[in-house]
Amino acid sequence: QVQLVESGGGLVQPGGSLRVSCAVSGSIFSMYGMGWYRQAPGKARELVASITSGGGIRNYADSVKGRFTISRDNAKNTVYLQMNSLKPEDTALYYCNAPGIGTTPLWSWGQGTQVTVSS
Repeated sequence: QVQLVESGGGLVQPGGSLRVSCAVSGSIFSMYGMGWYRQAPGKARELVASITSGGGIRNYADSVKGRFTISRDNAKNTVYLQMNSLKPEDTALYYCNAPGIGTTPLWSWGQGTQVTVSS
């Protein structure tokens, strides 16, 4: 059973930066592409960034392109999301998972980490 533990969220002012992390249990991490999803209040969960198993290909939603950077450390079983130039509309609960067919996640969700962008 894969467990996902997100951390690093918090309150940040508009224009600020934050890095969130996701630790993945087990020895299979390096075999899977990973993604960061977010869910804002009253909205559906959406995939905002993804990275291939080796880290060579990264994709981003248009809403975060140029501001967010996804990375991974396979030796630490950890995936990161560096968020710069944050906007109030980035406020959401952020989750990691392995995207399967389409954006459907392969594993059960972790608890997520809350990111709030507000002055």
